[in-house]
Amino acid sequence: MNLDIQTTVRIIFILLLIAGAGISISAVRAFREAGRLRFFLKKRKILSRAWQLVLYAAIVVAGAFLFNRFAEPVTYQVFEPSPTLTLTPTITQTSTITQTATVTITPTVTITPEFTAVPEIPIVISDGFSSDVTPNPDARFSTIVFARRLNGDYQPINPSDRFDQPNETIFGSFSYENMIPGTQWSELWFRDGELISYESIEWNGASGGYRYADLILPAEEWLAGFYEVQIYVGKTWKANGTFEVFGIAPTSTLTPTFTSTFLPTETPEPTGTLQPTATQTDTPVPVYTATATSTVVPTNTATLTLTPTITLTPQATRRSTIFR
Repeated sequence: MNLDIQTTVRIIFILLLIAGAGISISAVRAFREAGRLRFFLKKRKILSRAWQLVLYAAIVVAGAFLFNRFAEPVTYQVFEPSPTLTLTPTITQTSTITQTATVTITPTVTITPEFTAVPEIPIVISDGFSSDVTPNPDARFSTIVFARRLNGDYQPINPSDRFDQPNETIFGSFSYENMIPGTQWSELWFRDGELISYESIEWNGASGGYRYADLILPAEEWLAGFYEVQIYVGKTWKANGTFEVFGIAPTSTLTPTFTSTFLPTETPEPTGTLQPTATQTDTPVPVYTATATSTVVPTNTATLTLTPTITLTPQATRRSTIFR
């Protein structure tokens, strides 16, 4: 591999920078290790080594830049450069066959339309105008920007011209100037060229500022396709904008309703005439029930114990009497 002086200097310069970076990384690790230690002597020793590494890294980086600055001129003073031949490549042209046109195509006439189609407000909508204020012909509107949300100043949040499902409301934000309050203005919304919604009211804003138009539809009516909004002041078209909706619109969920249907039942016709029968009504007579309550009275029972006493008296014999 043949290396010239300039290439050698560049390689040594890069190697020195790499070495300086490696020494710097070692110094950072030493600082971190010292920060985790609680022993003063070991911490001081590691900090001393870390500062030495920082000094070495600074010396290596400084030496790299000095080497890159002065090494090549000093080398050329010692070794005079010898001129080298620079080979210039030459291009050899190869002859090509030139085709000769046999048929000359005559350009056809391109029809240029004299008038550019300008959107017009439908007569059905313009016939319902309620304002008598003459619109200002100098009223101007900016480009319409679409978004799902607006901030407090009617500025679009995350504007886009491509929206995925689901959608409920799309806002079209714009700026305006030279508007006259009370002027009739209209916003018309189309999907694939078909009018799907519109609003035509009197202008109740200022003469200049920001405003928006909005299209509010149920989620299931946001079909995929190209949507366009057109802004009119009076019957004059002022601005329009388009966006595209992708995906399949969600379908509405039907809640089943159970209806109870009662079939009429046949009422049997009477086959005979029932004669009234006498009905005996018994009148209940109150019956009184006497309840006897017995009260037990305790009876004291005395027990008499008789002890016979026989007294022998030497007298005439007679019958003895016992008293009870």
